[in-house]
Amino acid sequence: MGNNFYSIWPQAIGTTSLKMGPFYTVISVELGNTTTKCILMTTNLKTGILYQIAKEVRHTRNIRPPHPTEEVFGNTVVGVELTHEAVVEFISDILDAVLMKSRLNREKDVHFVVRSTGVTASFGSPKEVHGIIKALADGCLKAGIPPQRMMATMNPDKLPPGIRDFSWLKKVHFDGAIASCLPPEETGIVANEMEGELVTAGIKGAAKGTQVDFRNPVMTLDFGTTLAGRVTNDSYPYAKTIGSFAGLAGAIPDALVRGSGQVDSRFGCTLDLHASSQAFSAPINLEWVEEISRLIRVQTIQKGTSRFGTVPVNPTAADEGGVVLIGVDAGKNGSKLSDLEGIGGAIFQESGAKGLLTIIDYVQLRVLQRILTVAQESDLILENTSLGLTGRAITSAGKPLLIAENLHLADGSLWVQKNPVVFVEDGLAMGAAVAARCMNSMGTPHEPMGGRKGDRCIMSERARLQKGKKS
Repeated sequence: MGNNFYSIWPQAIGTTSLKMGPFYTVISVELGNTTTKCILMTTNLKTGILYQIAKEVRHTRNIRPPHPTEEVFGNTVVGVELTHEAVVEFISDILDAVLMKSRLNREKDVHFVVRSTGVTASFGSPKEVHGIIKALADGCLKAGIPPQRMMATMNPDKLPPGIRDFSWLKKVHFDGAIASCLPPEETGIVANEMEGELVTAGIKGAAKGTQVDFRNPVMTLDFGTTLAGRVTNDSYPYAKTIGSFAGLAGAIPDALVRGSGQVDSRFGCTLDLHASSQAFSAPINLEWVEEISRLIRVQTIQKGTSRFGTVPVNPTAADEGGVVLIGVDAGKNGSKLSDLEGIGGAIFQESGAKGLLTIIDYVQLRVLQRILTVAQESDLILENTSLGLTGRAITSAGKPLLIAENLHLADGSLWVQKNPVVFVEDGLAMGAAVAARCMNSMGTPHEPMGGRKGDRCIMSERARLQKGKKS
């Protein structure tokens, strides 16, 4: 496979090392359908390399039930009910925990907080997700995070003195491009568009610690409970988003695991079964993979569809913005998940936990292969497109090596024979760190993250472009 297969975990750093600076420290707060994560990331502003300071992960199912006087404004894919008050308490508590671990001062040592969510199933449109983002913001405020730490600044003098010299705000301003990728021209294409944006930026940031040049064009996918990601082209200085993803991801293997009877029948997930099974190669019957795959749809999302794989979508806006929208579903909006539970039970009876988890690895490979095939048929994959993958349902167990050895392009060649494939742990949290820097125009020109593969930093072109817009 040569040097085209990379598996990246965030590098750890101690808080005492931050004094040797300059470091820019960001908290990523992510409310997911299965897990809620609060991850403290920091970036060496001289090298552009990302580090992880501390991490707190909790099951979203542990959010307290609604009180009688509270209004339920949403629920997760598996039906955990959410109220504004419960989310605020949950987020505040997890923030307190990660800050206590790190021993950092929330007012002095934390430079920015980025909030995101994959909980979209119960909302009617992409716009409705803003309510849950507000709940996350209120949770941050309750934990003592200053409000200005959640907003970009246009004035470099308002940045902390130690990092002020690393901002380019006197020459350029933030115009919406994160890691030199413009968001879709039409808004509200998918409910979790922000996740796709952060994941793309995070995988680019993670690759700075490797030899791979993971700049545009790229295809990135986040296999959390739901699917997120995007495809970019190679336009310059900013790439355009030409593809976006929505639907089910980890929810599919979760359903298979729930059928095993070894986890909670309603809220159980693959993470619960992983804890009791450390080996992931077992003799399996590949006919199960075929049977499961027949229940899974992978396709471009057509006009007239308002929801795909439980995720609110707007394919008309996608078409008007020049974006191909690709979705993954089990039946229609998860209608076949119960069938998958039955299959998971049969597999467990035949092969046990190790056999079931091995089958899941092959199922996820098949889903990814089908996504890639649809993307190629839609002319989204360029000759030098790199592939970046993150999320618990694609980076766990034996999936990375299995994918590297079996993911094929349309011409029959292995992906890794031609282009890099990068597996990143906590890509979204890394993306939060990158996005916060972009929003405050803190680039590293000698270690560029934006622009095209093999090309120079886009800073001068960006300044010229913005000057032209002003005139």
